[in-house]
Amino acid sequence: MERADRQAAGGAPSGKKGARRTAYLGAMFLMATSCIGPGFITQTTVFTVQLGAAFAFAILISVLLDICIQMNVWRIVGAAGIRAQEIGNKVLPGVGWVLAVLVFIGGLVFNIGNIAGTGLGTNAMFGANTTIGGIISAVVAALIFLSKRAGVALDRIIVILGAIMILLMLYVAIVSAPPVGEALKNTVMPDKIDFLIITTLIGGSVGGYITYAGAHRMVDSGYSGPENMRSIATTSVIGVIITGIMRVLLFLAIFGVVAGGVALSGNNMAADAFKAAAGEIGMRVFGVVLWAAAISSVIGASYTSVSFVTSSKTSPRVRNLLTVVFIVVCTILFAVLGQTPQTLLIFAGAFNGLILPIGLAVLLYAAWRRRDLLQGYKYPKWLLIAGVLAWLLTIYLGWNSISGLESLWA
Repeated sequence: MERADRQAAGGAPSGKKGARRTAYLGAMFLMATSCIGPGFITQTTVFTVQLGAAFAFAILISVLLDICIQMNVWRIVGAAGIRAQEIGNKVLPGVGWVLAVLVFIGGLVFNIGNIAGTGLGTNAMFGANTTIGGIISAVVAALIFLSKRAGVALDRIIVILGAIMILLMLYVAIVSAPPVGEALKNTVMPDKIDFLIITTLIGGSVGGYITYAGAHRMVDSGYSGPENMRSIATTSVIGVIITGIMRVLLFLAIFGVVAGGVALSGNNMAADAFKAAAGEIGMRVFGVVLWAAAISSVIGASYTSVSFVTSSKTSPRVRNLLTVVFIVVCTILFAVLGQTPQTLLIFAGAFNGLILPIGLAVLLYAAWRRRDLLQGYKYPKWLLIAGVLAWLLTIYLGWNSISGLESLWA
């Protein structure tokens, strides 16, 4: 009954294959586009310049580990049919709210940066003032959650934004003419391996709110429970692959420019690379990609952050209004601060580093010892073991992020 209520109030209507497909696509692309933000573009560009063709190996390893983590998160949350913080509170009272606070604070801070990214995107596209561009973009994001069928609108817009980014990145990757053969060789036989870059990629693609964005959207759409496990597992893997495709296309676009002898440096290497690859058109394409990446991250961060401070019993209308309030607060802070202060970003990064090991530990324990929470679903042992191994890596990531706080007092 509760699932049917969620569907009628903003999720996908029950019994319709088209609506079911839209719901899964929306959850898949919400996860993928949430991680493809301004930081994703900057990070990929910098690492491509540093490693060259060898960055292909780092992408491959990070995608494989991301699949392992997301398959566990989606299956456990999907089988339970409730959100991660609710599972946490049932496993150990209070731990779910600790996780919720960490996600909410991290999402709030990073969302200011996402809105700033939309401003930079509008500036690259039209030469618009970055503050005005950011405010207008935030209004667009808020309007999605104010629509009468917010759930369906969210799913469709996220899919469209994801498709736009992939197609435009494919165009730039083609015109930059990268040495694909060298990249393919380094995918399996890298000239150089940098484990710090690999762990950084993993933290950036499944850290913080990103880990739960797609899984929570799937639950809110009403398609959860053991009977949907095959679709849930497939959707989680494809979502990570979409992120990987975007990273690969961006890598090839930048690599083509670097291999062509262009020296990239400065504060906006990605924009310079796009311009070097496709001239003035490339600069406009960069603006569109940056704006699409940033606004999809605004939507993903806002939706997921609010999902952690509400429950499955909260009506979709109330949740959507709270999401709009969240966007408004982030926009006001952006307009006042101009951009997210570095100190806040470091704090938020530390929070993100804590979210993954804490949240993953709680979910894996539920899969191991609390089959009752998973509605009787028999969890695959191989996936549980793989999840534990990935969890050990998240502890390392968390330790690195906490140690980053030292820079505040440097």
